[in-house]
Amino acid sequence: MRDFDLTPIWRSTVGFDRLVDLIDDSLRLAGEDNYPPYNIARTGEDNYRISLALAGFKPEEITVTAEQNMLTVEGRKAEKDDREYLYQGISGRPFRRQFNLADYVEVKGASFEDGLLQVDLVRELPEAMKPRRIEIKSGPSSGETQQIEQKQAA
Repeated sequence: MRDFDLTPIWRSTVGFDRLVDLIDDSLRLAGEDNYPPYNIARTGEDNYRISLALAGFKPEEITVTAEQNMLTVEGRKAEKDDREYLYQGISGRPFRRQFNLADYVEVKGASFEDGLLQVDLVRELPEAMKPRRIEIKSGPSSGETQQIEQKQAA
């Protein structure tokens, strides 16, 4: 059920390459490891927070990188423990977790407290992309006004 042929979508779309790539990547990654566990929450109209459970990690063992439309969180334990574990339920294995970000979503900051890494995101649309109210004028349209002025001048 995970083998989908996206060729028909590629043939019939123009300009949606990124969307099709996201769908294709999500289908391919569906069966992969879910470590570390995470939450994505909306904290406001244009604000989001990604929380990753990173028990056993220190802040200096975690790297958060924001590139164009990709957020990458990587972790690697610095040293090996000299302890002999009879049972080890807290994983300390290296990981790399990537999140695709929508256009105009920026990382505002990250914090690490009580084993949770919190990454705050905000969507900031440029002024040109924001909805704006268009003033409605009464009377003849600008094209009609120009024609009337030209007839009067002649």
